[in-house]
Amino acid sequence: MDYFLTEEQQMIRDLARQIAEEKVVPVRAELDEKSEYPWEIIKVLAQSDMIGLFIPEEYGGLGRGCLELCLVVEELSRACVGVSTTYAANALGTFPLLLFGSDEQKKQYLPDIAAGKRLVAFGLTEANAGSDAGGIQTTAKLEGSEYILNGTKQWITNGGEAEIYTIIAITDKSKGPRGASAFVVEKGTPGFTFGKKENKLGIRASSTRELIFDNCRIPEKNLIAKEGMGFIVAMKTLDQSRTGVGAQGLGVAQGAFEEAVMFARDRHQFGHPVISFQAIQHMLADMAMQIEAARSLVYSVARYVDSGAKDLSKESAMAKTFATDVGMKVTIDAMQVMGGAGYMKEYPVEKMMRDAKILQIYEGTNQIQRNVIGQALIKESAKKK
Repeated sequence: MDYFLTEEQQMIRDLARQIAEEKVVPVRAELDEKSEYPWEIIKVLAQSDMIGLFIPEEYGGLGRGCLELCLVVEELSRACVGVSTTYAANALGTFPLLLFGSDEQKKQYLPDIAAGKRLVAFGLTEANAGSDAGGIQTTAKLEGSEYILNGTKQWITNGGEAEIYTIIAITDKSKGPRGASAFVVEKGTPGFTFGKKENKLGIRASSTRELIFDNCRIPEKNLIAKEGMGFIVAMKTLDQSRTGVGAQGLGVAQGAFEEAVMFARDRHQFGHPVISFQAIQHMLADMAMQIEAARSLVYSVARYVDSGAKDLSKESAMAKTFATDVGMKVTIDAMQVMGGAGYMKEYPVEKMMRDAKILQIYEGTNQIQRNVIGQALIKESAKKK
């Protein structure tokens, strides 16, 4: 279908696809097997101005929006979700600075981020604060002109590799979620260390580690926005980023679908290519419809984000949930079309299926997203009375 992309958007998409096919596809199996961070690919993305795609021009970026970011994420995910996760998590970690950072913070950090010199990670999740983001226990106590951070963040993408971390911590326990605040913490700060690199089912090319704060002192100026705004910073950040997770689901579905079609054309049974069998055609037809529906929703929500809409929770939750559910289903069905071959590491579909699962879990499980959508519907119906 024609989604009426501008000439520039088509160029961005095509460049991202070229990088994915030439730089990602040849090494994706090795990166997965070795659980190796894709630094060489990150360098290529930086040299191609893809890292700074969404950062304003005044800070060295290209000043593009959510749709352009989704186009790049989709193409990278079509090749390897592990690689696209490192790229998308950098954007996730940067959004708090873009949305709520002071002029001084933006001038200090965004140029290096845009140039790909320093990667970013976002620290919200903890052992007791996943779906319940209000359950965070990491604290930040102001003493003089410094905040002292104590606590542990869990399962942080780009952990250990990123140089800049945007962290949500509690500054006033008596206020619950309203007592949370957001901070910038730089790698190398005394008292800030990392746990072991997690051994994961999928997205193995990305780095996932604990962030450990033990009397970690940071300047007061590292506070993002104001004290007590941490929960708002986190939720607005996720409203921006969840459409990108939808783009990951869309991309991995497209990649698995293409592998299944090629295999079904080449594989012969009973003297005919298996794609000639109606049962296979129906599976492929369903996959194609699901992918096109997901693409329509993701692109539409991305454009809605770029319109400047302020209340994005319902729409971003829809894009994330629908497209990642499609990503999981299509990768499973692609393996079924390919039969025993699809189960083998010789083909990329088994990796795609392993990678797809996390998309239904991180940045808010799809069950929680359905809660978000449901609550929004309740509010909308109340306004109409």
